[in-house]
Amino acid sequence: METVRLTAWVHGRVQGVGFRWWVRSRALELGLVGWAANLEDGRVEVVAEGPRAAAETLLAALKAPGPPGRVRTVIERWSESRGGLSGFAER
Repeated sequence: METVRLTAWVHGRVQGVGFRWWVRSRALELGLVGWAANLEDGRVEVVAEGPRAAAETLLAALKAPGPPGRVRTVIERWSESRGGLSGFAER
């Protein structure tokens, strides 16, 4: 099973609406570790590590209708897992 790191920058109305909590819940359900953090420019950065299939499921959820707020665009970057993470934090 391939372990990967997904970094996603979520654009739209995603701060102050429970979005990071929602991402954390989905990530934990999928067995991913990492964080979701508000950025100064209004985006949310999501970093998730774990099995590729689980990360792809999280990415699809970020892009699909349903998350709190309004997602306009999701920019993603895939890389090798760096390890050393535990749990999933809201930053």
